Amino acid sequence: MGNSEYIYAVASIRAREKGLLTDADIQTLSGMKDSEAVMTYLTEHGWGEGVESKNPEEILAAETEKTNAILMNLKVNPEIVDVLSYQDRFQNLKTAVKEVCTGTEDWDAFYEDEKLPANVLVQAVRDGDFEKLPDYMREVAKFAKETLLSTRDGQRCDVIIDRACLDRIEAAANSSDAFLADYAETLVAVADIKIAVRACRTKSKLPLIQEALAPCKSFDVKELSLAAANSLDAVYDYLTRKGFAEAVEAIKESFSSFERWCDNEMIKKILPQKHKIDSSGPIVAYYLARKNEIQMVRIIVTAKDNHFPDEAISERLRRMYG
Repeated sequence: MGNSEYIYAVASIRAREKGLLTDADIQTLSGMKDSEAVMTYLTEHGWGEGVESKNPEEILAAETEKTNAILMNLKVNPEIVDVLSYQDRFQNLKTAVKEVCTGTEDWDAFYEDEKLPANVLVQAVRDGDFEKLPDYMREVAKFAKETLLSTRDGQRCDVIIDRACLDRIEAAANSSDAFLADYAETLVAVADIKIAVRACRTKSKLPLIQEALAPCKSFDVKELSLAAANSLDAVYDYLTRKGFAEAVEAIKESFSSFERWCDNEMIKKILPQKHKIDSSGPIVAYYLARKNEIQMVRIIVTAKDNHFPDEAISERLRRMYG
């Protein structure tokens, strides 16, 4: 897609942006008495159009499907679409490998993926016919399956697949599309920080940490691995020196606060795209903003259904793009 074509596509996105939830909307939803009130508010604002059911999950699934269709309808560069799909696709691979190796079956556990449907993925893993998978997924699928069958170590299986996903995303950091490159680098850096913190808290061994962390431009993952194998204070010190002091403060507050910092960091990264008119940035930013608000609604609905106190909900709320 050339610059002139992006200008037309961005004009379409600008109109859609007016319907995004704002921080004030999210605060309003979080203060409602129950999930029914939340969904009533959303349906009155256009959510779930065409969905007869009032079931929150069905409405959110419809909104997700609608959001995914935008990238296709606006004919966004396939490279960008692929990068945005990697996390869900590799998560589906983890689910498929575990289901095949344990003999369980739960189709609801899979994300929708038109290019690689769950039934095709599961059948390929079950039959060992890895040529049916995308080329970047074949070796890791085979290795993960063999590892889980021989060791029954689900954590190691997760590490293998998660690392392959991050490596794939990091490769996009060299893209000629400036926004895609910046987004991919930030995503991998944030994921590495999460992995290092979790590994430190679970006292994971250095080899497993080194296997899990994906190289990125933001810091030296060898040094981060050594810090994570040492102590949380060592991780704090290293991250602070590398410009991630805000992340450290969030970790110290609580893991929920840290997760919120991670998501807010991604929103912060896409906010400048509101002022672009001739690149993929505004389209991708809108897509990510929609995914973020759907996630926030899911968090609020779940919290209401489980009678979480208001302060527990507030701790989980993220910054909005709208």
